[in-house]
Amino acid sequence: MLTGLLIKNIKCLVQTEDVFRSKVCGNEMSELNTVTEAFLYIRDGFISDFGKMKDLKKGNILIDNPQVEIVDASGRLVFPSFCDSHTHLVYAGSREIEYTDKIRGLSYAEIAKRGGGILNSAKKLHETSKDELFNQSMTRINEIISLGTGAVEIKSGYGLNLEDELKILRVIRKIKDTCPIEVKATFLGAHAVPEEYKNRQEKYVDTVINEMIPVVASEELADYIDVFCDRGFFTVEDTERILMAGMKYGLTAKLHANELDYSGGIQTGVKYNALSVDHLECTGDEEIQALLGSETMATLLPGSAFFLGMPDPPVRKMINAGLPIALASDYNPGSSPSGNMKLIMSLGCIKLRMLPEEVINAVTINSAYAMGLSDTHGSIARGKVANVFITKEIPSYEFMPYAFGSDLIDTIILKGKIIK
Repeated sequence: MLTGLLIKNIKCLVQTEDVFRSKVCGNEMSELNTVTEAFLYIRDGFISDFGKMKDLKKGNILIDNPQVEIVDASGRLVFPSFCDSHTHLVYAGSREIEYTDKIRGLSYAEIAKRGGGILNSAKKLHETSKDELFNQSMTRINEIISLGTGAVEIKSGYGLNLEDELKILRVIRKIKDTCPIEVKATFLGAHAVPEEYKNRQEKYVDTVINEMIPVVASEELADYIDVFCDRGFFTVEDTERILMAGMKYGLTAKLHANELDYSGGIQTGVKYNALSVDHLECTGDEEIQALLGSETMATLLPGSAFFLGMPDPPVRKMINAGLPIALASDYNPGSSPSGNMKLIMSLGCIKLRMLPEEVINAVTINSAYAMGLSDTHGSIARGKVANVFITKEIPSYEFMPYAFGSDLIDTIILKGKIIK
């Protein structure tokens, strides 16, 4: 029986740490620790050791030990698996008709007013069985695993009533129980106001607080609670009420904030010690100052802004001010129908003018922080979970975001096991 996995002759081992860091901030995001001509030793699902090949024989790992599986990574790089800290990938069907509407010039808000958007997905989800929803979602899970993601946060929010929100969260739990990928669940009952609560938004907020949150908490279906705090969705007052109710049940805050306007969402997230505030297209000096004094991660979703044709957040200003930045896919049917984190890296470079080192930090250690996993995921460090991938033969780590349309991943390892 094999007891370990040794990856040898690694051209470059990327994002290594001898001392754990929870996150990387400001100008330090342009720095990236690597080991060239390296080895990586995995045992019992965890990273046991790494270093230079020339030092391998000095350790206790025997290359010819028949109990150790050996992978030769000559000419190839090894990365920690991507951590995707913001997705909505448990959904039913698709919304390509709305995609056509966007091409014709309709805005996100206009499509929503016509019954599209989140309410469209809620209708489709209501009509889809739990088993079918699980099967559809597993197709997407297997897709993102093949693209290098080893940890994912999945939100509810396409139910908008107790029964359907529970359906989504139970599917997320089944994914967590059956898949090798690390999964975090977020309750997002306040994703939009259902049609039956039109002009009665406060009543729907009461429903989320009094009917949904207690049941979600009693079944331990969620790690986090989220609210879409933005123009046309939920107000700061709505958001504060929902976050306080969720936190009373032990749910940590996360927040959709400032995608559509200067909504006060960022400041609200900071006020309630949110783990992350996400989107942030509308970010000014006040928002940056609020984040600087906090432990809240600024999480950007360039796939969504790209798909919707929205202005990009002021990333260079944010980094120069000293903020940490995470990047996530926002995988969802309406505004970012892709969970390809390698593409997200490329958009970070092309659209946001981030350096390759910055985007690598943003999709590994910082995005791990944004889902509460930086102690166990997001870097190559002794004692962390062995979620890594081996690239095809490529010249450098900069090539990953540079070759934005190429499949560069050769081998996927999750929890120490080769799965592809």
